[in-house]
Amino acid sequence: MLNRRRFLMSTAAAGAAGLAGLHLTPAFAEGTQQIQIFVPAAPGGGWDQTGRTMDQVMRAEKLISGSQITNVGGAGGTVGLPQFISQWNGKGDSLMVAGMVMVGAIIANKAANNLTQVTPIARLTGEFEALVVPAESPFKTAADFVAALKADPTKVPVAGGSAGGSDHILFGLIAKTVGVPATNLSYVPFAGGGEALSALLGNQVAAGISGFGEFSEQVKAGALRLLAISADKRQDGIDAPTLKEAGIDVELFNWRGVFAPPGVSDADKAAMITLVETMAKSDAWATECKNRNWTPILLTGDDYAKFVAEDSARIEAILKDLGLA
Repeated sequence: MLNRRRFLMSTAAAGAAGLAGLHLTPAFAEGTQQIQIFVPAAPGGGWDQTGRTMDQVMRAEKLISGSQITNVGGAGGTVGLPQFISQWNGKGDSLMVAGMVMVGAIIANKAANNLTQVTPIARLTGEFEALVVPAESPFKTAADFVAALKADPTKVPVAGGSAGGSDHILFGLIAKTVGVPATNLSYVPFAGGGEALSALLGNQVAAGISGFGEFSEQVKAGALRLLAISADKRQDGIDAPTLKEAGIDVELFNWRGVFAPPGVSDADKAAMITLVETMAKSDAWATECKNRNWTPILLTGDDYAKFVAEDSARIEAILKDLGLA
C-alpha cells in the first residue's frame, strides 16, 4: 500500500509544480511506491493487458516500485464494479481499468452500479475492432462472412467479450447494416479474451470480434485469418481492409481508461492524474501502444468525466436500436 503521508505530500508538490517537464514528485520519482490495479475481467483480455502494461511501463520509468493486480471477471465488468465501489472506497492508491465494454454491459445487464459512482482519472487508448476467423474457415473475406450471416445467422456463432460490450455492439451494427435482425444473431460472450481465443482456435465458433491487439499474434502466426477492421481507414502494418472497404458501412473503436474508487480525496485524485499522465507521455508507453496497435487518446480529469457521460448516452441509444437494451 502507498504510504499515506508520502502520497499526500507528493500530491501537494504536484499541484504546485504542475506537469512542467513531466517530472513526478520525489515520492514517486524514488520508485518506492506501489499502486493497486483492479481489473474487472479475467486474465488475458484487453483490460488485463492494459493494467499489466501500465505496471510494466511505470516500473520501467521508475514511477512506482510495483503494483498489485487483482482480477475479478464476469459480465463485462459488472461483477467486479460493485466490489471496487464498496471494498475499495476511499483507497487513493488504487486504479480500476475499464472502458466502452463496461459502459455497454452496465446498460445491457441493467446493472445496479455504474461509472458515475467511481472517479474518472484518464482515458488512455482507443483500439479498432477486428473480425477474424480460424485459419481453416471457409470464409476468405468479409463478404463470405456476410453471405453466411444472411443465409442463416444462427449458424454463424461469433465469439467476443461480454454481452453489450464493444464486440457485441460491432456485431450488431454489422448485422443491422447488411439487413440481418440483431435478435437472430448467435453471439457467444466470454469473460476474458483468452477464453474467446481458445474457442476460435478450437473451431468452436465461426468467427470472433475483439480489439486487434488481442488477435494480432495469432494472425501473424497464421492461426487466425483477419477479414476486416472497424477503422475509418487502412492501418499501417495491418494487412486487411476496413469494414467500409468490404462493403459494410460501419466503423467503431473501443476505448479504455482508468478510474479511482469513490470517496478519494481531491489530493489523491490529482496525484493519480499526474502519475497516469506522466506514464502516458513517456516513450516507453508510446512504444507499447505501437507494438499493441493501441491508439493513444489521453484525456484526463473533468474532460474525461464529460466524455464518459456522453459516450454512455451514445452507447445506450445504439443498444436500444439493436434491441440489446
